[in-house]
Amino acid sequence: MLKPEGFPYNQQWMTADELEARLFDKGEALSVAKVLDAYAMAKSVHEFQKRNDGTPYFYHSTRVAKILMDELHVFDADVISAALLHDVLEDSDAITRGVLEYNFGSYVAYMVEVLTKDLSRAKMAPDEVDIQHVAALSAASDDCVIIRLTARLDNFRCLGFSLKRNPHIYIQNTFSRYLPIAEKSSNACLEYLREEIRSVANKFLG
Repeated sequence: MLKPEGFPYNQQWMTADELEARLFDKGEALSVAKVLDAYAMAKSVHEFQKRNDGTPYFYHSTRVAKILMDELHVFDADVISAALLHDVLEDSDAITRGVLEYNFGSYVAYMVEVLTKDLSRAKMAPDEVDIQHVAALSAASDDCVIIRLTARLDNFRCLGFSLKRNPHIYIQNTFSRYLPIAEKSSNACLEYLREEIRSVANKFLG
């Protein structure tokens, strides 16, 4: 089950049963099965990964999906699936866009590809890769931006657990590069994410 209220945020996560319960009344059986398949693939890909705060990487994937459902009231099967899978192309040599398209459809594959950074290049030129990623997001669907900012919001909520080596640069880049994309849209989800990210940043910075 999801860790109880009051447990450290970075140690909270969502089980497949809890995900299914959230989705059960929101869509058709095939849609629920699709999201659960995405959950299973993401769990398998991230099984042995840890974040800088020592928690399983997969916890992050499930929290992104949880924020989408609980806070943004997004239950679209493609968006939730892409949220769960948003880092699998970065973290698996076996998963390709073709594999995602075969299993989850072209739109999920498109979103995950847009959300993917070239991590090997990022080690040598992190700013260049990040700026290119922002450019790709600027030309992408609102759903891609919503997932990216939801993932950023989850990371912001984990900054107090030493998630980032330099949290101030992470905050600065989010404000200067990512939030301006959302400011160009009237999408209510993006408006919520902008304000919540600002609120969490203000609390972290004191």
